[in-house]
Amino acid sequence: MKALLAPGLWTSLALVAAIVFYPALAGDASERQNARETAFLVLLAIALASSLNILLGYSGYVSFGHIVFYGVGGYAGFYLISVRGWHLVPAVLAGALVAGLLALVLGLSILRLRGPYFALATIGISEAMKAFVKNFEPLGGSTGLTLHFSIYREYGGAAPALRTAYWGVALIAFLAVAMSFFVKRSRFGLGLLAIREDEDAAQGLGVAAPRAKTVAYVLSALLPGAVGVLVFFKNGVIEPESAFRLQLSIELLVMVMLGGQGTVLGPLVGAALYQQLRLKLLTTPFLRDFQLAVAGLLLLAIVLFLPAGAVGGLRAVARFLNRKMVLFLPAGAVEWLRARSRFLARLIE
Repeated sequence: MKALLAPGLWTSLALVAAIVFYPALAGDASERQNARETAFLVLLAIALASSLNILLGYSGYVSFGHIVFYGVGGYAGFYLISVRGWHLVPAVLAGALVAGLLALVLGLSILRLRGPYFALATIGISEAMKAFVKNFEPLGGSTGLTLHFSIYREYGGAAPALRTAYWGVALIAFLAVAMSFFVKRSRFGLGLLAIREDEDAAQGLGVAAPRAKTVAYVLSALLPGAVGVLVFFKNGVIEPESAFRLQLSIELLVMVMLGGQGTVLGPLVGAALYQQLRLKLLTTPFLRDFQLAVAGLLLLAIVLFLPAGAVGGLRAVARFLNRKMVLFLPAGAVEWLRARSRFLARLIE
């Protein structure tokens, strides 16, 4: 119950809420539509990055193929909607369940690997799944599946269906942030952090590392599977290249590390910053085709110069100023400054 009152949780949720309601502040209908599309992409990135952070940030396992859960969940839900006639809500839940089951099966095997071996295995799994879907005719093969326009009538038409998808992704973004926070604050999360620092030592202290890593892997897969259904429902079409896009996996790593891996607020900040950078690149003719190269260079720069990310860097600056200001301020001011520093640290958990 005490965790519900934590400033760090409400700071992150307030940031998500600001993004969700930002389009309502835009000017005319055209500007609101553009703002809604931008907010949709940012909320999608927040949901995916926060989910990946449970694995990458807390346990230290780098996954270059996390997009496989987004694609598998998206395909499962889209098939149920387009072929079996399911409603969107149970299809979203089914997409999350399928992604979670896949993560459970994979986690029992590839999480025995560590370091670069695990990272390479995740790439192989993502590419293998894409190849399988391309050659699996019930899922449309290489051309994928398409929603008939009449399906949107059940949701009041195309425009209300788009709003449904928007609010669905917004809800999942809230859930992803809350899940990230409560995992970090739990005893289970402390075990993951111990695994990140030294897995062998963590096991020596009683942490059941194989089980903890598998649970983290499953938790990190559930929401990408659900959000994939909403995205492809909104688009009206799903195909292997868009569902299993390796570039998006790399971009998610950049988002998490840019904001600060292992923090709750970091993936939100990283997702918002990177999406703005991505939009600038896409709207600049000369740089449009260099998006992946820029992402790679940005990832390299973060690893070399800002390994703690933006949130970690902000904390480091606050600690540095706190130490230096002690030399020049009277005792009362020092205590006031330290109190504000502790409060700031709780806000940017």
